[in-house]
Amino acid sequence: MALKLYNTMGRKVEEFKSIRDGYVGFYGCGPTVYNYAHIGNLRAYVFLDTLDRTLTFLGYDKKHVMNITDVGHLTGDSDDGDDKMVKTAEEKHQSVMEIAQFYTDAFFRDIDRLNIIRPDVVCKATDHIQEMIDLIKKIEANGHTYMAGGNLYFDVSTYKNYGDLANLNLDELKEGAGRRKEVVIDENKKNPQDFVLWFTKSKFENQALTWDSPWGRGYPGWHIECSAMSMKYLGKHFDIHTGGIDHVPVHHTNEIAQSEGSFSEEDRKQGPWVNYWLHNEFLVLQGATKMSKSSGNFLTLQSLIDKGYDALDYRFFLLGAHYRKQILFSWDAMDGAKKSREALAGRIAKLADKSHVLKKASEKKYGKGQAADTTGMSEKACEYMGKFKDALENDLLAPVALSMIQKVVKDNAIENPEKIELVARMDTVIGLKLLETAASVLEAEEKSASVNPHEGDPEAAEIDALVAERTQAKKNKDFARADQIRDELTARGITIVDTPTGPTWKRA
Repeated sequence: MALKLYNTMGRKVEEFKSIRDGYVGFYGCGPTVYNYAHIGNLRAYVFLDTLDRTLTFLGYDKKHVMNITDVGHLTGDSDDGDDKMVKTAEEKHQSVMEIAQFYTDAFFRDIDRLNIIRPDVVCKATDHIQEMIDLIKKIEANGHTYMAGGNLYFDVSTYKNYGDLANLNLDELKEGAGRRKEVVIDENKKNPQDFVLWFTKSKFENQALTWDSPWGRGYPGWHIECSAMSMKYLGKHFDIHTGGIDHVPVHHTNEIAQSEGSFSEEDRKQGPWVNYWLHNEFLVLQGATKMSKSSGNFLTLQSLIDKGYDALDYRFFLLGAHYRKQILFSWDAMDGAKKSREALAGRIAKLADKSHVLKKASEKKYGKGQAADTTGMSEKACEYMGKFKDALENDLLAPVALSMIQKVVKDNAIENPEKIELVARMDTVIGLKLLETAASVLEAEEKSASVNPHEGDPEAAEIDALVAERTQAKKNKDFARADQIRDELTARGITIVDTPTGPTWKRA
């Protein structure tokens, strides 16, 4: 089976074919760092991580690029409202750069706690202003822009494929915008869908961050940054672009128009800017709509941790639903995810007699394609690995892939050492630190067992000797003597307890 992905451009599952054989370039929209990421935002990055890990599992080389937006993102995605960064800076009485650094650090703390692999390239908008200016010059030279009210706009009527990603009809949108009084109208626009490539001081007199440009001193629009940075690190044509489903109608639609609007005739012959568009669905709160910072109905990862959950409980919860399905968040659901993850770790802990065995297995590193290599495995293990791989190749079916791990651990037809190996390999994609967590469970049990619970008991030495004699009697198949000792201890109020490390005893 080959990797198949649902392509929003075309609305269908397609077989994935990379531009360069064995190599994938992909770009994922990163955060605007004006506030903490809420758990709905973080769903996008767990999805991205699953894609990243799956590509490595399947043997691809890859370059994963993600932006950090620290300028130009207005509170309205269609060029209306205030700059999100400036608004928070004013509220906090700090500089924009201080705000950006604080929330960037907070974002990556969340990423690390969720065991998300950091992208190969993380690029800040403010570090790439010249690339944006250079790209806008190309768009302008191709006749896609106009200047109005001090701002440089992209004229969507000059790009014939505008709206293909979102199945938009420009004529219908124009009529609808004319009828809807609640729409904020920018009188400078020729078309309601036109968008700003470069703002000047005419938009905000006190804009904190501005740069010199051919169109006046100002700052870039939000959409242009992703085009400029993705092209810098991935080239004019790359394989995959990802983001939340809410990016489809405006942000990603505008990205395509401006990116391909910068193309030369030779560039157009090489194909589209991006071949595959992947989008994750919303996470919604029980009794509410999608999670949103503007509405105030959002939860952070820290708020889950403060309630006693581990960050990996939330990752487990997200992996229980396909990335293209809306997922309903509730505390009951989180309780279920926590119990399920702990139960799975507990079952894995029982696969080894010592914690160091699991620790050693968890530390093993797998290069591209190595975790999927079933050479030397049993037939049953190969069957599970085949199903696991099939699930990933079927548009990243993480819930099915996760279920394979759960089935492996319970299957008595597979020897424990091989089960541990399978868990290690599968967890390179699932990313739940299962062996590491299981090792901690076993380590706690070992510490507990090392403490003598019978210290100070005057009969402890005698009882220990009888328990040891009973164990030896059972090994010698002298069951009569073993039963006699058990009955004697029972009469004295002593219960023998069998544990993974051998029998012990306790008083009733």
